[in-house]
Amino acid sequence: MEELQRIKQRFGIIGNHPGLNRAIETAIQVAPTDLSVLITGESGSGKEVFPQIIHQFSSRKHNKYIAVNCGAIPEGTIDSELFGHTKGSFTGATDSRKGYFEVADGGTIFLDEVAELPLATQVRLLRVLETGEFMKVGSSVVQKTNVRVVAATNVNIISAIQDGKFREDLYYRLNTVPIHVPPLRDRGEDIALLFRKFSGDFAEKYRMPPIQLGEEAIRVLSTYRWPGNIRQLKNITEQISVIEQKREISTETLREYLPDYQGVKLPALVKKVDQETFTSEREILYKVLFDMKNDMHDLKKLVVDLLNKGYDETTMEGNHAEMVQKLYQSVEPPLENTPAPIIDLNKPESLNIQDTEEVIEESLSLEEKEIEMIKKALDKYHGKRKQAAVELGISERTLYRKIKEYNLN
Repeated sequence: MEELQRIKQRFGIIGNHPGLNRAIETAIQVAPTDLSVLITGESGSGKEVFPQIIHQFSSRKHNKYIAVNCGAIPEGTIDSELFGHTKGSFTGATDSRKGYFEVADGGTIFLDEVAELPLATQVRLLRVLETGEFMKVGSSVVQKTNVRVVAATNVNIISAIQDGKFREDLYYRLNTVPIHVPPLRDRGEDIALLFRKFSGDFAEKYRMPPIQLGEEAIRVLSTYRWPGNIRQLKNITEQISVIEQKREISTETLREYLPDYQGVKLPALVKKVDQETFTSEREILYKVLFDMKNDMHDLKKLVVDLLNKGYDETTMEGNHAEMVQKLYQSVEPPLENTPAPIIDLNKPESLNIQDTEEVIEESLSLEEKEIEMIKKALDKYHGKRKQAAVELGISERTLYRKIKEYNLN
């Protein structure tokens, strides 16, 4: 425990959350090896300190440590930055250049936001990890490097793999040892400790007394969601330190610096029918109406097809069992996971539901609304169907079918 506290003090880590302690201990244990490490956690949670711990506690600590923000380098130059290039390899390459993997030979490279790497660069990175070999851009000469790679991301890598944006083999190669950094909202009492630390730092920086919080203000601080994590907390602490004249910060003043603060929601004993509940029920009803309309359309089409195949009205009346069997055989199974069309429930005209006698009439008006929404989405994204489908909450295939059905350009 004493060793852990010394490490925290050395690297400026504040807090005693078990998840944080576990992450630090894992970093220390893996440091003496050459295993690749993948650090995951939300943006602003402090992932960047763990590669430094790994480097400083490894045998490479006297060699280069290079941190690279993969998301900040343009796609066209990322290969050159990482692996270097030869003179004349592309426009503007007036001289040869060493890449980070060549410069950091014998040391450690920290690849922050590694999920932002283009797929072609991911292939090059995988080769370095597996064989220690790379080639400069514009060169056919294979070079060797001995670099420890530590990567970090705030992206759900599994989802990125499923979406075809990240190579599965690279993920398993990087994720030899995983380290997860917990978000600030899960760290309880650590939030007040961090605020006190930042408050003291800014008091020294700006030569003024440190700001302080009362008990109720500390509770507000601890119950806030902190979407920006430690980075957001530090930024807000600095704002308050500079702007506020009073050094004792009240709850009301603190809330002004916390966007969308709503406090702790107590469990309700009685269900409150608010506008959100009302809206969701309306949406369900609209979806049911859409399903009814589609079923009626399909049934009408099946009957017409059967009549065309020789089933006259007399035959249909006299042989109900065979008719039902033919209908069931002709119906195609519904598509799985196809989202229902989204209706804009905030428009007053969309909430005009009358008695059950008006269901058919209402379903006809829904078709007009659906056409209008599809047109607006296509206009908004200049005819790009993929983005329009995301806006509407439906699949691109469903949108294509709707465009064809309604004869839309």
